[in-house]
Amino acid sequence: MAAATPAPAADAALGQGPLSPSALAASPDGTRLFVACETGHLLTVDLRSGLVVRATPLPPAPSGIAMTNDGRLLFVTCGAPASVVCIIEAATGTVVGQFPAGHTALAPVLSPDGKALFVCNRFDNAVEIFDLATRRSVARIAVPREPVAAALTPDGRHLFVANHLHNGRADADYVAASVSVIDVAGRRIAKELRLPNGSGLLRDVRISPDGRYACVTHLLSRFHLPTTQLERGWINTNALTLIDVAAVEVVNTVLLDTVTSGAANPWAASWSADGRTLCVTHAGTHEVSVIAADALLKKLLALPCCSGDAPSSESGLALQTIPDVPNDLGFLVGLRRRVKLEGNGPRAIAVIGSTAYVAHYFSDTVSVVDLSAPGTLPVSIALGPPPKISEVRRGEILWNDASICFQGWQSCSSCHSSDARVDGLNWDLLNDGIANPKNAKSLLYSHRTPPAMWTGVREDARAAVRAGLKYILYTSRPPADAQALDAYLDSLRPIPSPHLVRGQLSAAAQRGQKIFASEKAACVQCHSGEYFTDLKPHDVATAGAFDLPAEAFDTPTLVELWRTAPYLHDGSAATMREVLTTRNADNRHGDTRHLTPQQIGDLAEYLLSL
Repeated sequence: MAAATPAPAADAALGQGPLSPSALAASPDGTRLFVACETGHLLTVDLRSGLVVRATPLPPAPSGIAMTNDGRLLFVTCGAPASVVCIIEAATGTVVGQFPAGHTALAPVLSPDGKALFVCNRFDNAVEIFDLATRRSVARIAVPREPVAAALTPDGRHLFVANHLHNGRADADYVAASVSVIDVAGRRIAKELRLPNGSGLLRDVRISPDGRYACVTHLLSRFHLPTTQLERGWINTNALTLIDVAAVEVVNTVLLDTVTSGAANPWAASWSADGRTLCVTHAGTHEVSVIAADALLKKLLALPCCSGDAPSSESGLALQTIPDVPNDLGFLVGLRRRVKLEGNGPRAIAVIGSTAYVAHYFSDTVSVVDLSAPGTLPVSIALGPPPKISEVRRGEILWNDASICFQGWQSCSSCHSSDARVDGLNWDLLNDGIANPKNAKSLLYSHRTPPAMWTGVREDARAAVRAGLKYILYTSRPPADAQALDAYLDSLRPIPSPHLVRGQLSAAAQRGQKIFASEKAACVQCHSGEYFTDLKPHDVATAGAFDLPAEAFDTPTLVELWRTAPYLHDGSAATMREVLTTRNADNRHGDTRHLTPQQIGDLAEYLLSL
């Protein structure tokens, strides 16, 4: 298949803006590829011609696709504060129905019998089950935090759910996100599988065709180390965790990097139909890993559990054991090949037969990779006309681009996620000295609320961006790149809180608003104005063992507080209630000692509604 351009009809319908393809699904006969684009389109690609033959308008932003076993219907989640699921006739692209879902719905999964649909409501922290006969919700199952991907076992008994972030304190010895395993019949979480220490920013979970193993893509951050170097994954490594489905246990976590080359921001995964090949996209380094899954599992399962059980090699050195694997940058040598792709931002992937199709979020293209011919170069399908790249869009591209980082280990999004919010970890960055770990801040309104960094060491976000390029990505970039990053970060706007009721404060939040504004609570003394900050540092008695005595910290904005846990500069408060109670014993950040438990709850509800 040669490089192609879209069909004229589809080209006219799509216009000139970026499409941002984010999800893929293939027809059962392998002749058509359906592409969900966040701009509000579902594209149908004829794989025999390489042409986009249909563009179906949808509510923004299409985020996931599930197809019935007979290929007749598509269920497409369109993520928003009030999401919808669109039902589409695959043959014609006609929308034949829709029903409401939760806050930022994505990752739809159909039950084997086609009677139920599972949807991840990311910011409701819940998985919702819909009865497709009535198109009504029949259950909501709470999960730890921000479910972004799900996979159902072939027998339909268990749903594996990838939680994007952890939901605890950041100053604990062990900090890691988890995979929730849902008992479908019981409509409850059967088990939480916590990944290795430092695991976060989970993106995908997929189950092998035989149902024996699940794989999860994520970062494995070395947050407990000062970031004095970047080489050999000193700050961030990029990982794939394998799970034994029957035992509901983690098998092990392998690194997708090599000793001298990071494989930043693993995103989507896809198994071949025979289960022998596993593909993983790297959104930061613009490539795909093609892994011999059968050989990898064989190698993992043959490892001894500890050094005492490991035989000695001819050199007299003990061979590798199970605990060694998550730190071994050479474990995949001979089991994986890395394929460089032409597009920018490869995220979604679908394997059809011996071909992998990879959607590039920023270049609006689909790469076609022949898995059976390692020497064959990937070709590209254009989903629309070349997108016009604004300064803001260029900044977003750079934000997610690890190719500008030394050896490709990480991007800006490796610590602040793809939309410049948080990873929930404490980092000891050279940006503000050493031996003072601080919780990663959301960068929403960072350019409007100087100074920057918890200690205010940078006079504004512009200075912090330039310091970050130097001290975190270990690179030197032209001034235009920093300016584009400024434009992107300054363009960020808050997402409506899931605590709102039909877009308005709940009754509890309204009571909390009055408490917040009262002179006695003293909240507004520091958190005032449009951004809820006085732009000044304050000593609020939260300095800990790693802080200087009586150290003052920048007053953060409270806008979008609901999605930035854990709280305080050291991440020592997992919840807003803890901020107001156990972490405010001296009443130095608001006078809450006189409040009743209900008033504390009302105040927390208001803060989480901002």
